[in-house]
Amino acid sequence: MKRVVVTGLGPVTPIGVGASAFLEAQHAAANGIGPVSHFDPSELSVRIAGEVDVDVLAYLDKKAAKRLDRFVELALIGSDLALADAGLDAEAVAGERTGTSIGTGIGGLDTWENESRVRFERNPMRVTPFFIPMLIANMASGHVAMRHGATGPSTSVVTACATGSGSIGDAYRIVQRGEADRMIAGGTEAPVTPMGIAGFAVMKALSTRNDAPEAASRPFAADRDGFVIGEGAGIVVLEELEHAKARGARIYAEVVGYATSADAHHITAPAPGGEGAARCLTWALRDAALDPSDVGYLNAHGTSTPANDLNETLAIKTVFGERGDAPPVSSTKSMTGHTLGAAGGIEAIAAVQALHSGVLPPTRNLDVPDPDLDLDYVPHEAREVDVDVAISQNFAFGGQNAALVFRRYA
Repeated sequence: MKRVVVTGLGPVTPIGVGASAFLEAQHAAANGIGPVSHFDPSELSVRIAGEVDVDVLAYLDKKAAKRLDRFVELALIGSDLALADAGLDAEAVAGERTGTSIGTGIGGLDTWENESRVRFERNPMRVTPFFIPMLIANMASGHVAMRHGATGPSTSVVTACATGSGSIGDAYRIVQRGEADRMIAGGTEAPVTPMGIAGFAVMKALSTRNDAPEAASRPFAADRDGFVIGEGAGIVVLEELEHAKARGARIYAEVVGYATSADAHHITAPAPGGEGAARCLTWALRDAALDPSDVGYLNAHGTSTPANDLNETLAIKTVFGERGDAPPVSSTKSMTGHTLGAAGGIEAIAAVQALHSGVLPPTRNLDVPDPDLDLDYVPHEAREVDVDVAISQNFAFGGQNAALVFRRYA
C-alpha cells in the first residue's frame, strides 16, 4: 500500500480563511460566533451562528457564483486555498491522477428555501433551471473537479457531521491503493438559513445564549446548553508520499489510520457510554498499527451538547483509560461553532496543524468544569508541546462515527 501525506490545507472558517489565518486564530482562542447576519433571524429562538467572513467574488466571477449554492462556493474557495498552499498549479493538478472527495451533510439548503418560495408564492414552473444542480450533495466534488480539471476518482460522502472525516478517509484509501497521486478532499456546509437554524432549534440541540454569542459554544463545560451552528469548508490535499517528495512538497503530516463505525442505536442520541465511538477509535488505531499510548493529542467532536460531550469523554476513557492515560483533548467547535458536514475537514486541519506547529489548540469557554468530565481539555489557552500522533474524530446523527489518525512526518 502507498503511504499518504498531507501537503495542502484550505480552511474556510468563522475564525479565519486560509491556513495561516486559521492557525493564528486557534492559537489566540478566537471567537467566530456572533449574531446572524445572513438574514433577519428575529422570528427564531436562536439568533446566533458562526458565519464565514469571505469575499466570494474575490474567488469566483459574479455569474458563476449566482448559479452556485453557498456550500459549493465555500468548497471551491477551500480547494483554491489548499492547492495554492500545496504549491500545485493548474497544469500539475489537471488530469486523471488527481481526484476529488468532498461531501456535505445537507447540501443546498439555501437554494431549497429560496426556490420553495417561488413554488408557493408564484408557480412551480418558475423555479430556476439550476435548482437541482445547485442543491444536490455531490456538486461540491463535481464543481471542484471541473474547476481544476481533475478527472481522476471522484466521490461524495454524506454522513451528516462525520462527512468531512469520511471524505478525507475515503480519499486516503484511494491514494493508498494507487488509484490517484493526489486527492482534493474534505467537507463543506452552509446551514445558516432560517430552516437550518429552525430545524435544529426545535430539536433543542442549539444553545440559546443569544445575548452572549462569544460564550455560547462551551464544549465540556458544566453549563453547556447545546451547539452553535456554523458554516465553512475544510479542504486538504492528500498526496502519495513519493510523488510529494519528488516535487519537493512541504509535508504537514502523514495519514496513517482511518475507521468508521455505526452506533446502531438512535437517530440523534449517541450510544450509551460512547460504545460506537470507542469502537471507531479503537479500529482507527488498529488500522494505524499504533497503541493508545502513542497518541499525543485528540481533536474531539466536542459539540457542546450534554449528551455528546459526556459520551465522547466516556468513549475516550474506554480506549485510553482514565484521565492520566488519555491524551490532551480539545474542541475546535468552541471557536468555530459546529459546521456540520464541514467539521471533519476543518478539524482534521486543526489536528494536522497541531502536529506541524507543536501547539495544541485550546477549548474556549471552559469556565465551569463539569465534575463528570475530567479529561485534560486544554482549557482557554493554546499549549506548546510536540506530539507525534494526533487524532480527529467526528460523529453524526444516525449514529455514524469516523476517526482519522495523523503522524508527524520525519
